[in-house]
Amino acid sequence: MLYVFYMLPEGSGNGDEMTIQEEIRALKESRDAVILAHYYVEPEVQELADYVGDSFYLSKVAAGLQCKVLVFCGVSFMGESACLLSPEKEVLMPDPAADCPMAHMVTEDEVLKYRGYYDDLAVVCYINSTAEIKSWSDVCVTSANAVDIVRRLPQKNILFIPDKNLGRYVAAQVPEKNVLLVNGCCPVHQEMQLAELQALKEAHPEAAVCVHPECNEEVTALADYVGSTSGIIKFASASKGQEFIIGTEVGVLYKLQAENPDKRFYFAETTPICRDMKLVTLEKVLAVLKDGGSRVTVPAELAEKAKKPLERMLALAK
Repeated sequence: MLYVFYMLPEGSGNGDEMTIQEEIRALKESRDAVILAHYYVEPEVQELADYVGDSFYLSKVAAGLQCKVLVFCGVSFMGESACLLSPEKEVLMPDPAADCPMAHMVTEDEVLKYRGYYDDLAVVCYINSTAEIKSWSDVCVTSANAVDIVRRLPQKNILFIPDKNLGRYVAAQVPEKNVLLVNGCCPVHQEMQLAELQALKEAHPEAAVCVHPECNEEVTALADYVGSTSGIIKFASASKGQEFIIGTEVGVLYKLQAENPDKRFYFAETTPICRDMKLVTLEKVLAVLKDGGSRVTVPAELAEKAKKPLERMLALAK
């Protein structure tokens, strides 16, 4: 059982010496930069960011910002999506090695096989995917909007790539569609253990179980609430309950505690940690603002194809 508190970072220094937070703020202003951060990055990065959210929220924000530079504190597919939606901006990643294994878990041959078999097929691509995979698709979705978008599509047959768990969850919510799956998954959510969550439930019988739809089927079956990271935060904040068992990456705890200081949040004994998200640090944010390295680029021909499903997602999700 894990019960964690994060301390909010201090932002002021002594005398004339600037803190790292102050250096970042000064550079951000001089470069006309905006910092975007996912809920799964370290708390001190979230605290400093201009916008913090899940993939859907950040994709909308990135598309509408008026600035020269975006510093995207997350993993590579997020930086690519920002680059696709805002090609006029300089998109920087604090650590270019921060990647998402699931973002690569489908092949073009698989997609072409299904397109050849079904005339009435929509290829629905989870935003957690590379620009190349997006370019094979008809529309992107996030965990927050996948059900609504799939329900709105005119096609009956839906190839959902690459996450089988989110795709299975969508299929259950939209039974009128024939949802086809590949074998991709998020390792952090897929490996969450039912027995550990059951042990937490036995120890805290009044606690509501809130899990991400990227979790495996037996874990989501235990849940009182299944939803995106932002959905879990909203559920816990709106609930009159005081205890919650959280089935997603532990970085979400920072926001949960900030909004609900009097509530208790429990995580599984095998702490769900995305090592790639944790590669993003304040030191790397400072470095990328100083030297402008790690700029995200997408080849023009690929960008033209990959941008269309993202734009369709934003249009359908309004």
